[in-house]
This record gives sequence, structure tokens and C-alpha cells, in this order.
Amino acid sequence: TSTMNLHSRDLSQGHFVDADALSCPENQEGFDGSCYEFVGLQRSFLSAEGWCEQGGGHLAFILNDEMQQFLQQHLQPETDWWLGLAPAAPNLTLDSAPTEGSLAWLDGSDVSYNNWMNPPDEQAACGHILRHSGFQWEATGNCSQELNFICQFDSGRSIACDRQSATLQCGSGQVIEIDDSFYGRKTIHYCRSKLTASPTSSQEECSWIDVVDSVTAHCHGLQACRAPVDLSSFGEPCPVLGSYLSVEYRCKHGLQLLLSKLAAVFDNVTITVKWLLHPFQGNLTCTLSAGDGHTIDPYNPEEMESTIIHKFTRPGVFMVGVECNTSDWHVTAQKAITIQEPVGEFLVIKCYSRNISTEGTKCKALYGTPVQIQLMVKAAHLIANSSVKKGNTPHNITLNSSVVEKLGHGCHSLTLSASNRVTTHTVSSDLELCLLEPIESLQASVIAENDVCPDSADLIIGVSLERGAPAELLFTLTGAKDTLSETRDLHNDKEKFTWVLSPKDRTGDVGVHYLVLKPIVEPGVKSINATVTVVSIAAQCKYWNETDSSWSEDGCRVGPLTTHLVTQCLCNHLTFFGSSFFVMPNLVDVSRTAELFATFTNNPVVVCFVGAIFAAYLFVVVWARRKDIQDSAKVKITVLEDNDPLAEYRYILNISTGHRHGASTSSQVTITLLGTEGESEPHHLTDSEKPVFERGGVDMFLLTTHFSLGDLQSIRMWHDNSGEHPAWYVNKVMVQDLETGQKWHFLCNSWLAVDVAECTLDKVFPVATDTDLKRFSNLFFMKTAKDFRDGHIWFSVISRPPCSTFTRVQRVSCCFSLLLCTMLTSIMFWGIPTDPSEQTMDLGHIEFTWQQVMIGIQSSVIMFPINLLIVSIFRNTRPREKASKTDTSKQGKTVRVSPSQTSTPQKEQKDITPDTVIKVKSIAQSLSKAMKSPLPHLELHPGQQADINTLLSLVEDIIRQQNRAAGDFYTDASKKDRSMILTFFCLFAWTEDSIRYLYRQLRHVEKELSLLGPTRFPNPNSYSRAMQQVQGMKGLLEYHLPSSSLDGDNRSPSPEESIDESTSKKCCQGGLPWWFVFVGWILVIATSGVSGYFTMMYGLTYGKDRSVSWLISMVVSFFESLFITQPLKVLGFATFFALILKKVDQEEYGEPQIDERLRNQGRLFSHLHFLHSRRDSTCSFYQPPPPTDIERMRSNMVKEQKVFALVREILAYMGFMWMLLLVAYGQRDPNAYFLTQHIRQSFSKGISDTMSIQDVFNWANTTLLSNLFGEYPGFITDGNSKLVGNARLRQVRVQKNSCHVDRSMQRSVPDCHAPYSWELEDMGSYGLGWSRSVGDNASVNHNSPWTYRSQSKLRAYPIWGSVRLYRGGGFVVDLGPDLQNSSRILQYLYDNTWIDVYTQAIFVEFTVYNANVNLFCIVTLMLETTFRSELQSVRLYQSTGGLHIFVMASEAIYFLFIIYYMVIQGKLMRKQKWSYFKSKWNLLELVIIILSWSALSVFIKRTLLGKRDMNYYQNNKDQYASFHETAKADAVLGYLIAFLVLLATVKLWHLLRLNPKLHMITATLQRAWTDISGFLVVMTIMFLAYSIASNLMYGWKLYSYRTLLDAAQTMVSLQLGIFNYEEVLNYNPVLGAFLIGSCIVFMTFVVLNLFISVILVAFSQEQIHHKPSEEDEIVDLMLMKLCSLFGLKCKKQGGGVLTERPTVSSAPINRLSTISSGNIHEG
Repeated sequence: TSTMNLHSRDLSQGHFVDADALSCPENQEGFDGSCYEFVGLQRSFLSAEGWCEQGGGHLAFILNDEMQQFLQQHLQPETDWWLGLAPAAPNLTLDSAPTEGSLAWLDGSDVSYNNWMNPPDEQAACGHILRHSGFQWEATGNCSQELNFICQFDSGRSIACDRQSATLQCGSGQVIEIDDSFYGRKTIHYCRSKLTASPTSSQEECSWIDVVDSVTAHCHGLQACRAPVDLSSFGEPCPVLGSYLSVEYRCKHGLQLLLSKLAAVFDNVTITVKWLLHPFQGNLTCTLSAGDGHTIDPYNPEEMESTIIHKFTRPGVFMVGVECNTSDWHVTAQKAITIQEPVGEFLVIKCYSRNISTEGTKCKALYGTPVQIQLMVKAAHLIANSSVKKGNTPHNITLNSSVVEKLGHGCHSLTLSASNRVTTHTVSSDLELCLLEPIESLQASVIAENDVCPDSADLIIGVSLERGAPAELLFTLTGAKDTLSETRDLHNDKEKFTWVLSPKDRTGDVGVHYLVLKPIVEPGVKSINATVTVVSIAAQCKYWNETDSSWSEDGCRVGPLTTHLVTQCLCNHLTFFGSSFFVMPNLVDVSRTAELFATFTNNPVVVCFVGAIFAAYLFVVVWARRKDIQDSAKVKITVLEDNDPLAEYRYILNISTGHRHGASTSSQVTITLLGTEGESEPHHLTDSEKPVFERGGVDMFLLTTHFSLGDLQSIRMWHDNSGEHPAWYVNKVMVQDLETGQKWHFLCNSWLAVDVAECTLDKVFPVATDTDLKRFSNLFFMKTAKDFRDGHIWFSVISRPPCSTFTRVQRVSCCFSLLLCTMLTSIMFWGIPTDPSEQTMDLGHIEFTWQQVMIGIQSSVIMFPINLLIVSIFRNTRPREKASKTDTSKQGKTVRVSPSQTSTPQKEQKDITPDTVIKVKSIAQSLSKAMKSPLPHLELHPGQQADINTLLSLVEDIIRQQNRAAGDFYTDASKKDRSMILTFFCLFAWTEDSIRYLYRQLRHVEKELSLLGPTRFPNPNSYSRAMQQVQGMKGLLEYHLPSSSLDGDNRSPSPEESIDESTSKKCCQGGLPWWFVFVGWILVIATSGVSGYFTMMYGLTYGKDRSVSWLISMVVSFFESLFITQPLKVLGFATFFALILKKVDQEEYGEPQIDERLRNQGRLFSHLHFLHSRRDSTCSFYQPPPPTDIERMRSNMVKEQKVFALVREILAYMGFMWMLLLVAYGQRDPNAYFLTQHIRQSFSKGISDTMSIQDVFNWANTTLLSNLFGEYPGFITDGNSKLVGNARLRQVRVQKNSCHVDRSMQRSVPDCHAPYSWELEDMGSYGLGWSRSVGDNASVNHNSPWTYRSQSKLRAYPIWGSVRLYRGGGFVVDLGPDLQNSSRILQYLYDNTWIDVYTQAIFVEFTVYNANVNLFCIVTLMLETTFRSELQSVRLYQSTGGLHIFVMASEAIYFLFIIYYMVIQGKLMRKQKWSYFKSKWNLLELVIIILSWSALSVFIKRTLLGKRDMNYYQNNKDQYASFHETAKADAVLGYLIAFLVLLATVKLWHLLRLNPKLHMITATLQRAWTDISGFLVVMTIMFLAYSIASNLMYGWKLYSYRTLLDAAQTMVSLQLGIFNYEEVLNYNPVLGAFLIGSCIVFMTFVVLNLFISVILVAFSQEQIHHKPSEEDEIVDLMLMKLCSLFGLKCKKQGGGVLTERPTVSSAPINRLSTISSGNIHEG
């Protein structure tokens, strides 16, 4: 059963014209502002013109090709049509003479466009379109013949003859405005009664009168008007010929009426009235008529645009009109509206097919015949053809035979729909259409037993149909007396039986079963015709048994309505059914493992791929393990060696180097912390055991200060710009106070380099505020960097953070397991058949099914939990704790001895006291800083002695000044005076932590003194005094500190020990035990093994083709996910965190281990040498580099960069030039010259300077044919070159009578032809012997030698001759494939005078292929005034040898160079913006790039054209094969490559710009350019003057001066001494001598010598005032580096020796001498 919708047509019909649009009457066609009427009446020319003038028009003018094409669309080609052409006559108002023998349009305008069949002669008086000529024009002198004609009615112009009134008409809402009007005559052809060739003297007295005012008074402001002529005020302007009235006007929009064209009954119709005339006088009054009897009169609109709402109560077509008046305007506008009623319900539906007619919703029709459906729709009124019809109107719908055949046999459901444009809801009705098969071969017989006539009352008749649908049978029984008739139905329906076999009914075993069908028939029936179709369906009904938790079929069976699409289940209980909620994967039989792996040779795809993944995993694991070992060395907190041993306030520095290219540094970096309580000493950030500040690395340092710096405000960092890559990009710095746990972040994101960004080595970075940290850019980049480095499982293998406990080996293993699991889930669901009945869901353009969703969910459930578990185990497992062992072998390496220390005990004993004094002075300075009190000036000069008592007295003086108390500070009384103690601490206002650190420092001083002992002091009293002072200050602090603090200070932990304690605390806070890592490895091995095994099993099961398809899709989806989906996910999450959460991620990767060398040292002061200073203040990196040094570094760096850039540019250009020359000469073959020379010499035999037509044919029959068809068939001349296709003869001709012969010579010279030009070239089609074709309707043979063939059809190009440029088209004849046929063709051409006086040039064209040199040669031999040959060699088949491969590689490398230069120029263009185009060298580079890509495109085009031409030749070997386009493309390619070589060579000047000599030449030309340009102008003028003079004097006789260009070349040759003096002197000795002598005197002796003098003067001035180039130093530096590379000494021009200057002026060895001795003693 099929369903088809039939929509009835719109029940409202009608045609309404918009009054606002300019339209033409029904019998006219509009085009370009005029209306044209094609009149089928047969009239003479004058009668036709008068017929058109009666309507205010004239015969049509054809002014351009567009109008010609428009008229051709409406004309009958078998009919002649008059046009508005008449003899050219003067304008009666001007003094001008007519042009003899030509036609003009009726209004006197020239015929600028024409389509003449033949040019008009002098006797022509009118013109028409000639029938059967392709609508060409024909001029005739017989204007009385009656033809059809075309009238043209111009918009805005009207003509009235014989004193009639002119009709002026505008559209609805428009008014007339008169532009011009006259009465009289301006042309003799309008409104005339007889033909007049030229006016007589009396007729020339015609004039015209301006009647604009008169016409304006009658018609201005009206919509329609008839303008009369009033002759009372003037006489007749043209009494002889008669006058006519001409009016030109415009239709101006004055009133606009807007409403819809269609509406329903009782709808609100909006009528808008817009008044457009401004300004106007008086009041605006309107009358509005709705057309249905409703009128608004008067209607006074308050504004220029007003709206009225109206309801129509009945259907129909109504004309709404509005009429508005003012004092000076009267305008009316009309517009039609159609009012309809909605369509009602269907009343009657009938079907017709042949003689069958049925009524109702069931229709019967014969198959294969058209079906007509008649329906009747209930509607009160129907609008048709602008009239209203009441009642119900029937409508017919016809289904043709093709539609019926597409429907097919059987019954079909049709939907009938009816609607008009105002019906809200479509009215529809269902119709059942049964297509019956025609009845054929009706057979009937009486059924009787044993062929005996039955005697019973029942008569059995058997009826059968060979073909047909169920039919009605009419039985007629005719007896002796009467006739009986009875009607019966013939049942021929198909019966369908369903047999459901349950498992219990199938008792047979597995195998083939047979189904036997036996019909049940009446007794005596021996046979029956029946068609049986058996379809077997396997179906089963199961439900989920919740009790047994299994699928069961108890109580359910398959129903008889089961089909192959739907299963019917009959159950005796209620239960839940599930249908395809889970998608079952493809099955694989594990028991067939050995069998499947035995097919490996036939299908090795998946097995080899999985094996390759396992092998790659092993290699990557080895690499990852090595990287993990390297990372373990980086994981440490470096204790800075220049930390003061007595400074115990600890800060952790976490410094991150950026990921940018070249971000790492080899310089010595120094940092200073600046806080609210002070600043730290400069500290050198270095580690002797690991590289620091690597790209993307994070380095941690322990920095100590004497006391807390308070809240950090900023940090200051600098480096000394040393090493191979000194530039450093610092990303961020985090400083943590280990005492309080407070952190400060510094967002640096800056370069410290002399040649990048800010070009500075020293910079201060302020602390980042909370707003800075939560800025989108910081959060986004921080989150993105962390996710890519650690979160992204694939990318983190490369960029894994060294501090992370998740090693690279573990990450690689997780990736390996994840990849194999992904492959398994992909291949197990690969190729699952889709359910066609499943509904498709879509989200915009994305469509998916529930099956696809479930496959994705099931794959995720299988794959992700186990892999997430593995990643979580590896990431959260704590590292295994190692037993700490004391490595005494490394202890010695941790000590840094000062340069003054010696190794002998005697020397150490002698010098220990002065060193100790210096150390105690350092302690005093630390105490001074803690007390915020400046230390009094104490400078120790070499050899000066100072004791500890003096230093401690300084401290005592500071404390006394702070306490403002006199006397000895350390007396017993003072110790007992607690008020003094409280006053002291109130004044200091210190915190408990500060006092504790001061106490600890004093205790260190006390221990230092006790270790020295009194024997080390010169005076024992000094030792006692020092101990008393220190103990007194300690006692003072003990009163203020609580006892608990003092107990805790008995042993202060070292910085390393405190970090170890914090590390041990963090290790115990969370995470999985270390042995969980074995669980992770077991899971990796299990998942990888299982996934790999089952993936291989699936691959072997699928087969090779299916496995390859899966593998391709898997690889593509993997890389798409890796490089597109997952990075986008990371960026999306980063954007979400940065915009929404705005959370600063403080997560750490774990605390690194402390340096082992300091772990087991014990207490800090266990050895004496630890008290010696670690800071070597003589090192330069402790001082920021001064600006002068930075500037010098930057200058050296820029010079080095320019040197390397120059060397790189020279090397790149050398490679570029080498590749370019290889490409250039690879496209050319030196053998091409010998090939072309041989062909040219072979075919030029028998050619003379003067040849007649007979000579041309003799040359063609002898030299041409003998060389074209040599002794070897198919080869020319000597048999080395194969003739490709046939040869071709082509000639170009000029038209007959192409030049004008003066009237006096016309009888003597009956024919004349001008020299060849493209405008005069003959392009006609002729008959035999250049005669006209026999009939106009004769078909043209385009292959005839007498028919012109265009350049495009011949696939040729214009060619230069000796005197002219000839077009590529012409009259063509192909020579035969052999000598006999070609001779016969030439004889045919000779007999029929194919070459005559109109022939301008003859071309012989053919193509040959020489296999010896692998070249095609396209040959064009030209016979013009002289013999010329144009030969072009092309290589279409590339060689197969090694040279061809080398050339192809060179071409590829060349374009790699071009891409490289494009990148460089793109960067320059982006950097320099518009100033880029001001440099001539930039423009040169740009031109080279453009020409290179142009050459590539031409090369591709040449290749494609060559393949096309060769294919044409292979398919048409007996015809001429044109290779002209290929040859032209090859020539253009050669020109482009030549220009490329030229420009690339010119670029050498720019590369050698650093040469002093070339620089001086360039400067000289620049200095002299002003004078040179002036002389160039004078020389040009002189050359031009002599060239013109010589051309005028000798151009008509001497060959060297025949054109202006040749004369100019001769004058240039005269200056070079290449001149033929004899031909000039022999012609005219006087003039020749004067011309030559004056030219030599003025040009050679004066102007050229002055020109050279200007250059010489400029050169001498440049030598005196020459300014060295800015790049001279770069050249010196480059030469110096090259010399140092080869170990040579370079001498400068001044005589000195070039030595390499240090690029880093701040190296430590260069800065030692600049540090004062005072700084040394300051420590």
C-alpha cells in the first residue's frame, strides 16, 4: 500500500496589473523603457510608419546588441520586418549636409550599431530585417513592398500628426510633468505622406515652435491628458511637408495607495494613503472608495501618510480608489483587491478510468490507463477570472499513465487536499485507489464426471483467467425457449497462511528440512495453477524472570502476525520486556585461538600492529627510565653556598623558567629580596651538582638571612650575561617563609637579555596581589600549563614535572594500557549493524542514534574505570622511604675555603686571630642590622690590627645609644635594675622572635670565643673582657625571654634539619602505601595483555579488508583525539577555572629531598673552618651590571646576530641560486637549437624574395612535400623526427573592397583591398573558388577550405609576421597522411585559386617528435613578404634517468627556498607595515616570489595542456594535432624563468653591499642622480628628435628607417659606431652629412661626454667625503670570526690585527681588577 498526496490548484484565479509599475498593453512587449508591438499586418513602409504614429510611436530603432537579441526572441525568422531606417537627411534646424549613400534612423541619428547582411548602397531608401538570414538587416530601394513591421512606443514621449491631439498617459497615482514640446518639424521622416530623399529649397524653410507653455497649461498635474494644437497664435511652421506635435514628459509619483492584493471575508484590510507632492498650496482633500459601495467623502488626512481599516463583507474583486485635490494638484490612484472565502469540505468525489466510473472514497481503475478524479468542494463563492461564481464548482485532477505505472498494481491510499490563499487549515480527504489489471484469456468449461452431461439441477462451471484482477462474471444460459442470466464474483485473491512451529513441534535433528504443500481440491480435479511463496522467519519471545534472574520463554509464544520486521508475542501473564537497551558486541570464539592465529599469513594487519605497539612500548620505557633518572637528580632544594653561617632565618625560593624557545640561561643569576624590614644580601643562584634554569624547569633554593625581612615587597634579579646562551626568560618566582609558612608570588613573565624585549639584565619584580593572581590571563595560562605538563596523560610523558611522584615509566605504561583498551572497545563494536527503524536524534547539525549512545557508554564503562584506577594508584602512592646513610666521603666537598686560608697548620695557627677578628666584625654588622642602628665607620687597612673588644664596644655603644643611659652597661647594678631592662626592650620594640634570634647570635659569638680560647688573643684581658660583654648581653636578653624559649634554643636546628622535619611530616599526612605501586603494575600488565589478546582475536576474525578499515579509522580517531579533542578539553577546563572558579591552584608536586651532603653534618659550628666566609665579594655577579656594560653587550650581540644573519643569508642565497640555475637549465636542452636549425634549413630551400602564386605552389609540391614525407613513412626529412598528426595549411585574407577608391579613379580601379588588419580580415564563408554560397539556407561545412575558422576553434594564437601581427584563425585545409593525398589536395587548391590577391599570409603548421633528444617541435612556416619560420621546442615526456630525478629534487628544494623567503618577507611585512614597500630590495624579493609561483602555475598548465594534446593526437592520428597552446605555455615558462634568473642575479648587488668598493659605487650613483636624471631627459629628447627626423626623411626608402622604432635603433647604433654611412650619403649627400654630423657633434661629443663627466665628478667628491658604512664593523667582526675559526690572523685596513673582542664584559675574570680593596675587607 502506497500513500500519495494530491493538492488541488488554487481555486482563485485572476490577473491584476500593479498600477504603480510601468506596463505595456497585452499585445506589446516591454524592453529598456519602451513598448514594442509586433504587427502581423502587411503594409508598405510609409503605411507602417503611419500606423505606428497613430498610437504616438514610430518604427523600431535597434541601437545595440541587447535590443537586437530582445527582438529576435519575438520575431518569426521566416518573415521580413520593417525597421525605422530611412535615407540620412540633415536636421532641418542645423546647417549640415547629409551623408551620401547611407541610412539613418527616422529621428536623424546615426546607425552606430548595425547587423547588415550587406552594406547599404546609394539607392537604399529603407531597411528591414531579412527572413532566413539569422535576423540580419537588409537595405532596399523598394519601400512600397508590403511587409510586417515593429512599432516602438517610447515611455514619456508622444507624437501627433495632422493637427491631432497628443495623448499623454501616466499610471495610477502619477501626474504629468512636461519636459519639452514643439510643433513643427525637426526631421523630414516623421508624419510624411510620401518618400522624400532630400528636402528641396522650399522644404528647407521648415522650422518648429516651442509650445511647452501651451501643453503644460492643458496637462500639467493630470494623470491623463490630450494635448491640442492651437494655431491661432502662430502660423504653420512647415507648410510644404506638414508639421507634427512632439511632447516629452515625465510621470511623477504624487499619490501612493498601499494595500494587500488578497484578503479573506471579514478580515481587517489596512489601506494606506501617502501624499508625495511637496510643497503644495491649499488644503489636502481626498475621496476614498473601497469598491464595495463604502465611500469616505470627504477624507481629510492630517498627515502625509494616513491609514484606514476596512472590512469586506462579501467575496469578489474590488477596485479601491482614492482621489486627492489641492489648489494646484489633482491626483487619483487605484488598486485592486481580491476578497475570498475559505474553502469548505469535500462534497462529491468521483473517479473515471476508461468506461469505469466509481463514486465515493473507494475508486477502481485499470492499471496503465489515465485516471481522472473529479471532486466538488463546498464554498459559498469562488473567484475565477475576476468574476464571482456562486455554488459548488467541480474540479478535475488527472493522473497520467506514467504516474499510474509508478504506483503499481494493488490498492493505494491517496490524500486529496484543497486550499486557497485565505484558507487557514487545509481541507483534505482520503481516497483509496485500486488499480486493476486488465483481464485476458477468459476460459470456462462445464465440469462433469467421465465427460458425461450432468442431469442434476446443479451445474458446475470452471472459470479461469490467464491474467487479470478479481472480476465480475456474467453467466448467460440460452435454452430452447428462454434465456437465463446470473452474475457471480470471481474470487482470485491471494491467501496468506502462517504456520508457527514451536521447538516442541520440530522433532528433527540439525540439518535440512523439507516443506510439502498439497492443495485441497474438489474430487475429480487433477491439476491446479497456483503460485506459492514461502518465507521462513526465526523468532523467539522471552521475558526477564526476576525470580531466576534469567531470560525465560515460559507462557510466551510467537504469534501468527510475525513478519520479518515485527515479532508478535502472545503471553498468558504480565511482565516487563526489554528491547535492545544494551548493544551486544561482536562475538569472538576463544576456543578458536590456535585456528585463528594459523591464518596470520592471510591477515597479519592487527597482529602486526599490536606487536608493533608492544615493541614501541619497550623502547619508550627505556627512554623514560633514563629521563626519570635525570629528573631524580633535579629534585632537590639547593642550599646556597653564599648563605651566611650565622644567618638562620630561612626562605625557600621556587623559580620557574618559561617554556619559550631559548628560555634557559647559562649566565650567573643573582637575587635580592626586599621586604618591609630590610633587604637581603645578593645571593648567587647556582648548584654545582645539577644544571639550573633549564627551559620549563623549576629550581628551588634555600636562602637564609640574619633576621626576618617582614612582608616581601619585591625581588631584584640580574645576571652577568655569560655563557653560550645568556638570555633568560623567567616565568614566575614563589618565595616561602619557612618560619611562618607565608608565601609571596612574583609574576615575572619577562626576558632578562640584552637583545630581547626590554633589553635589560637587571629588573625588580613587585609582589603579586590577590587580584593579579586571579587575573584571567594568569589563571588560564597557569592551569593550561599544569594540565599539559601533568594532567594530560600523553603530553606529560614529555613534559612531566620532576617533582611529581608519577614517573615517566608509569605514565608511558598508563598510555600503553589506555591505548590497548581503546583499541579493544573500538574493535569489539566495529561494524555493529544499525536498526533502520531506530529514531535519529539530533543536536543542531549533529545526528546520533540511541545505539551509538549506548556503544559510547558501554565503551566508557569498560575502558575508563580500570585506567582511572591505575592512574590514581600511581599518582597517589607515596615514595618508598630510604634508610639514611652518612656519606663521609662527600663531607669535604661541602666546605668552601676562603682564598686566604692555607693548608699548613703553622700558617693556620699564625693567621687565625686576624681572620677571627674579621668574622666577629661580620657578626657585629649583623647585630647592627638587627638593631636598626648604623655601625660607626671602621675601616681596617692592610696590616692594621683590631681586636674583638673594639668590635664589641661598638655594639655596646649602639645599645647604649638606644637605651639612652650612661655608664657601664654591664655592671652588676645594671643587671639588677629591671626598669632599665624594660626600658631597653620598650625602646627596641622587638618581637619575641627577634629577641630569640638576637640571643642565638650572641650565643654563637660566645661559642666562637670559647673555641678560640685565651691563647689566641695577644692580651688575656681582652679575652676576659669579650666574654664578659657577650655574657652580659645574653643575661639582659634572658630576663626578657621566657624560660621555654631559652630551653628551645639550647640546640637550634640547622635549616636542613628543619626542612627534613617538615618533609617527614608531609610524607605521613596522606597517600597510599609505597607497595601499592605493585598493584598498579599488575593491573597494567593484566589490562594490556587481555586487551592486546582480544584485539588480535577480533582482527583475525574480521578478515584483512575489514581489519584494514578498522585500523585506518582507529588511527585517524586516535590522532584526532590526541591533537584536537584533548587539547581543546584542556583549554576549555582552563577557561572555566579562570572565568568561573577563579581559584589559585596551590598544589605542590611533593617536597624534594634535602642535599645529602648537609644532612649528616651535625651541628653548624662543629668545625672551625665553617666560620670562614663563604661569600667571595670579588665575584662580579654580586653587583648588577652597569648600563654602559649592558649597552656594550647589546651592541656586540646585535653585531653577532647581524654577522650570523649575513652568513646565513649568503649561504641560503648560494643554495637558492644553485637550485634556480639547475631548474632553469633543466627546462632547456641545447639540442633544441640543432633540431630547429635543421628543420628551418630543410624547408627553406627554393624560397626567394619575390614569389608568385605559381612559385608558392611549386615550393609546396617540391620542398614542402618532399621534406614532410621523407623516405621513412611517418618521418620527415632524414627520418629522425616523427610527424605528429597531419600538416595544415592556413591563410589569412582581407575583405574585398576594403579600401575606398576616389570617385575619379573608380572606373580605372574597379577593386581595391587595404593592408591586413584585424578589423578588415575576411571571416566569411564561401563556396568553391571564393564564390558566394548557392543558397542562404545551405548548411555550412566548417571543415571546408573556403570557410573561415576562428582562432579559438583552431586552438591557435596570434603570430608576428614581418610587417603585421596576424590572428590565429583563417581558412584552413589539412594535408593528407601521405604524399599522394597531399599532392592531390594541393592540386585541388591550385585549380580553384585558393590563393589569390586577397591572400595576405600563408602558414604551414605541423608538429614533429624527435625521440633521440626527446623533444617535440611545433613548426610554423610563414610565407608573407618574406619567408619566416617559428619553431618552438617542448619536452612533454620527462626523462627517466638520474638527471631527471636530480632536476625534480632541485625543483622541490627550490620551492622550499621560496617558502622560506615567504616566511621571512611575511615577518618583515608584519614588522615594517607600509614602510616595507618603500624598500626596493623588499620589492625585488616580492617580485621573485610572485614570479616563482607564477612559473609553477604555468608549469602545471603546460603539463595539463600537453597531456590534453597528446590524448587528442592518440584519438585522432589522421588529423592535425594543435600543440600551439602547449608551446605558448612553454614559452611563457621560459620567459618567467629567464626573468627569475635576471632578478636573482641583480640581488647579488644587495648581498655584496658590504664590499667597500660596491658601496662607493652605490653612493656615487646616489650623489649624482639629480644631475644624471636631467641629462637622461636631455638625451631622450635629442634621441627622439633625431629619430623622428630620420624616419620622416628616409622612412619611405631606406630599410633602417622604415618605422620610428627602427629609426631610434639606428640612432643608438650610430652612438656605438655601428652605422651604414653609405646608404644615407648615397641617398642625399647634403642632408645625410648634416644629419650624421650634427648628431655626432651634439650627442656623442657634447651630451654623452657631459654625462660621463657628471659621474666622474660625483665619484671624486664621494672619495673625498665618503662616509663609512654602518655595517663595516659587521664585516670586520665576520672576518675576525672566520679567521679565528681557521686559526689565522686578520689584518685591518689600517694595519692593525683583528682580534675577537669579548662579548661579555662582565665576566668574573675581567671584573676582579675593578673591585676596591675596601670591599674585600667588608666581607
